[in-house]
Amino acid sequence: MKIDLDVVARHIAEVAAEEIMPRFGRLAAGDVAEKTPGDLVTAADTAAERRLTPVLEGLVPGSLVVGEEATSADKSLLDHLAGEAPVWVIDPVDGTLNFAAGIPIFGVMVGLVRGGEVLAAWIHDPVRKRTMMAEAGGGTLVDGQKVHAAKPADVKRMSGNLAFHTGDREQAARVARNADKPASIISLRCAAADYFNLAEGRIHFALFNRTWPWDHAPGWLLHKEAGGFGQFLDNSPYRATEIYRRLFLAPDEASWRSLVNSLALVERRQQVR
Repeated sequence: MKIDLDVVARHIAEVAAEEIMPRFGRLAAGDVAEKTPGDLVTAADTAAERRLTPVLEGLVPGSLVVGEEATSADKSLLDHLAGEAPVWVIDPVDGTLNFAAGIPIFGVMVGLVRGGEVLAAWIHDPVRKRTMMAEAGGGTLVDGQKVHAAKPADVKRMSGNLAFHTGDREQAARVARNADKPASIISLRCAAADYFNLAEGRIHFALFNRTWPWDHAPGWLLHKEAGGFGQFLDNSPYRATEIYRRLFLAPDEASWRSLVNSLALVERRQQVR
């Protein structure tokens, strides 16, 4: 199955320009709702997903769409990810809290998955009008140029994001005790921005404790194709079918293991080797 990365990117950018950016900083009270406490959805989320769904389905005959907003109403859509049909995963506005607050750090994330394996990925930054894209085995591109993940370094010289607020308290306490070991910890409240920064080498590592496919299937592949390394903290490979798992990304496998142990991301008796 051959995918024209540029065609998909143009559709994503068009939807972002017409459905997302006109609403940025202009949301009315009725344009924002809570799906669960602290988990917002805006008119931009629903409009963008509604526009993208038929477009993407039309690009790959027999494909299905698993969008964040549609899945919030029907969790059974997640079952498609393990099937044989190609599945588009869509996060229409990743970083909705930022978007709703008028903070210009958000993005559109799209991935193409089959049988849990990620085949292609896109992240679009509507503010900067930049799109990152990759097909498995083809490298990661931004504006036609290949980009590269950060090079390995000593732990004390690496920076990244530790999103442990959705993890367990014991892990959070362990990480907090060791958070001064890397150079700095950066939190943008936006996986799309984190993955952009990972794949372009601005940060070295990132921890995610809940891996919804629309949040991480695109970013994981983009980082991998940029030369990075990412897997679950139990040493198993990333799959888009896994949700309640802890995903950690680093410049390479050796850095991954060094950071996991230095930051105590797993209990001492589980230290990776």
